[in-house]
Amino acid sequence: MTSEDDPFHDCELDPEAILGTHTFEDVLFTDDTETPVNVLTGETPAHSQATVEEAKAFAASIDTDTPQIALPASVESQVETQSKPYTAAAFFHFKATGSLERHRAYHAAYDSDAFTVDFEADYASGDLTITVERADES
Repeated sequence: MTSEDDPFHDCELDPEAILGTHTFEDVLFTDDTETPVNVLTGETPAHSQATVEEAKAFAASIDTDTPQIALPASVESQVETQSKPYTAAAFFHFKATGSLERHRAYHAAYDSDAFTVDFEADYASGDLTITVERADES
C-alpha cells in the first residue's frame, strides 16, 4: 500500500487508536453550559441566552460535507465578541476529542472508504460518542 492509498499516512495515530467506540464526556453545548453574568444586574446578556435546540440548528445549518456538532464557547469569547454560548465544529474536532492527533485520525477515517464512522451527540449529558469500524467488518 502506498502512502497515497493509506488514509492515515499523515497521522500520528494509527487506525487501531480510534477503532471501536469512544465516548468524550461533557464536551457538547448543553443547557448547563456556562454563560457570563452581568455583575450589576445579575442577568445573563441576551447574546449569551440560547437553547440546545438553537445550538443544534446552528450546527446543522453549516454548509459542509462533514457533520457538525455544537460545542460550548468560552465565557471569555462570549464577553469579548458578544457571541452566542456555542460554536459549531466538525464532530471529530480536537476540542471534542481532546487532541489534534485524534482529530486527524478521525478525519482520515471519515474521509476513507475503508472505515465507517458514526457518532452520537447527546446534548442532554454533553457526551459525544464516536464509533469507527473497518468497512469490511461492518
